[in-house]
Amino acid sequence: MVGQRAQHDPVSLLLLIRLCLLHLRASGQPHATPEAPAEEVVSVQGVRGGSVELACGSGPAPLLVLWSFTPLGSLVPRPVAVTDGAMSKVEAIASALGVVSLRNGSLVLGELREGARGHFLCQVLHVAGGQLHTAYSHVTLAVLVPVSKPQVRLSNPSPVEGASVVATCAVREGTEPVTFAWQHQASQGLGEALVGVTEPLFRLDPVNRTHLGWYMCSARNSVNRLSSDGAFLDVIYGPDKPVITVEPPGLAEEGFWASEREEVTLSCLAASNPPSHYVWLRDHTQVHTGPTYIIARAGRVHTGLYTCLAHNSYLDSRTQTTVQLTIYYPPEGQPSCAVHPSPGAVTLLCAWPGGLPPAQLQWEGPQGPGPTAPSNVTWSHAAAQLSSGSVFTCTGQHPALAPPALCTVTLWEPLGRPTCWSTATMGHQFIMLSCEWPGGEPPATLSWLDEQQQPLGSSSSSMAVHLLQAQEDLAGREFTCRGTHLLRTPDPHCHLQLEAPQLDVAEPRVSVLEGGEAWLECSLRGGTPPAQLLWLGPQQQQVDHGTSRFMLHPEGAQLRLGIYDADPAHHRGTYQCVARNAVGNSSRSVLLEVLRYPAPPNVTISRLTYGRHRREVQLQWAIAGPGNLTGFLVQRKASALGPGAGTWETAASDIEPESRGRRLGGLDPGVLYAFRILALNHHTAGHPSEVKIPVDPPFSAYPAVLGAAGTGMVVATVASLLVFQYAARHPETFPCLETPTTTPGLDPAQETTDAPVNVTITVTATP
Repeated sequence: MVGQRAQHDPVSLLLLIRLCLLHLRASGQPHATPEAPAEEVVSVQGVRGGSVELACGSGPAPLLVLWSFTPLGSLVPRPVAVTDGAMSKVEAIASALGVVSLRNGSLVLGELREGARGHFLCQVLHVAGGQLHTAYSHVTLAVLVPVSKPQVRLSNPSPVEGASVVATCAVREGTEPVTFAWQHQASQGLGEALVGVTEPLFRLDPVNRTHLGWYMCSARNSVNRLSSDGAFLDVIYGPDKPVITVEPPGLAEEGFWASEREEVTLSCLAASNPPSHYVWLRDHTQVHTGPTYIIARAGRVHTGLYTCLAHNSYLDSRTQTTVQLTIYYPPEGQPSCAVHPSPGAVTLLCAWPGGLPPAQLQWEGPQGPGPTAPSNVTWSHAAAQLSSGSVFTCTGQHPALAPPALCTVTLWEPLGRPTCWSTATMGHQFIMLSCEWPGGEPPATLSWLDEQQQPLGSSSSSMAVHLLQAQEDLAGREFTCRGTHLLRTPDPHCHLQLEAPQLDVAEPRVSVLEGGEAWLECSLRGGTPPAQLLWLGPQQQQVDHGTSRFMLHPEGAQLRLGIYDADPAHHRGTYQCVARNAVGNSSRSVLLEVLRYPAPPNVTISRLTYGRHRREVQLQWAIAGPGNLTGFLVQRKASALGPGAGTWETAASDIEPESRGRRLGGLDPGVLYAFRILALNHHTAGHPSEVKIPVDPPFSAYPAVLGAAGTGMVVATVASLLVFQYAARHPETFPCLETPTTTPGLDPAQETTDAPVNVTITVTATP
């Protein structure tokens, strides 16, 4: 019955489908009749691989829903699915559209395929007002395809700068329209978008080094946006002209400079791809390979032309740059300052020669800075504006020195007054007049004047010397030395008068005992120039320090002559003290008497005997008569038959005057000696004693007898002891000895015949 849902078998369902399709045009569109049912037209988009739900209009619950599909370019509809609410049917051909299912009359397409692009028709049969009605929904489905990952292709990945390169962004699939965007990233930097490039390809013509780097593109449609991986464009170029830098930086007029003894680094950079290979030349001689050349300790020999050669091995191209490197070195030492006086002014000199470049010097004084000049600078200043203690400073500056070098001059007047003296040259041929006024800055100017105040020779600084021919008429003449200094008025001076020397002696007559010490004293009185003092001996020979037993002892203006170990034969006589200078001589005499000591008493030998084995003798003596003694001297000589006969030699000396005996050793038993002795009083020896030959000592038998008796008693006692012991051990040899009785019951054969016998012997020896 109409208006009630009835159960239809499959045959009835298919019949209804056919009835519904009768109203379709050949194109699948409904007829336009006045009684035509309501129709809806909808457009839907889906994405491939996604899902989409196609709704079948709106209205009362349908009795039957039929979905059909007409592909693009086709006029024949194809049934897709049908449902009556209780059961559904999906045609097998629907698998080309994706995974098809029905949900409350809506057609659900999962895993959407591109084949689902076309027109879908939904026919609905429903009851309205007790009548059957049909409704149609037309759905146009557009299946969108996402863009695939783009790829960048370069027509030449490694072009030479100046060539042409085409970059292409390729996309395998994607629903149009597809838009493109490009990005460029330098090899060491951030990426930047290429504004205005929206095409899948663009041209770099000509390509340059700024185009080097990574290129990425992105593709975008209504579904998605994807970016490509980077493609590297390696632009080959260079090398450019090298750029040379120097550390530490120092710019000179003709290149670079560096200080002596410091580390210098020369760096070379030439833009090139691939990177350049570098070679360093100094004065056309290779010194290094690599971009950096380090001079660990720069010296003057490192001055020269340095060339950096850059080579691109890919292009086999070369460039080069040459610079001048000059090693600066300061002058040696420090600046030297000097002051030279001039009439009414003072001239300041500052010099610091040498160095490269020359040092710049500048004076500065109490009133401010002065002139400046390289190496040498001179400044003249009026003396009236100066005072003692004025300080002038010369500053030397040089690029190779961090702190400036200084020298300072302080003007000051010398202290005191000039000092005059005179000396004579060797042989007293000339007299040298000397004048000194030390100190002061600048030094004082000195000049010699004669008695008429006329200058003698030229003036000089600090010290003035004038030579005069030595002659006697110079005695008594006076000379003046005048000093001049710009800070001192009036001019000071000193006077010098030449005169012959005068002498004094302490004692004109001196006595000394033989062997003693005597001193002769001589004093100089006056004399200009200074006189030479000397002593002449009794034979008019000059006494000097090397003369035996003499000593010269100068003390200021005094000359003392010492005589040691005085000997009458050599030292007695008249000595002369002589003073000489270039204008005269003087002498004084001193008589020296050398006295002898009194003779000592005579000595006699009282005993002279040999000792053991005649290797020593015992000597005893005695003195006869009064006299002074200081010791004794023993002499010996060999007999006439021995070697060295007739020559007396000292056997002992330094014997105390109280001694009266002495043991003398060191004799040869095979030589016969003779001895004598002398008494001494200081250096005076007495008469020798008589000559004697030593004799053997007297013989004594008492000790010999006692020794022999003792020895005999000991020998007899030992012999008796041995005999007695033998008799005790062998009684059969001596029958007079009684045999001891045997003990009863003891086997005689068992008795020992070697039984020990105890014997006590007492020996008393009486000498």
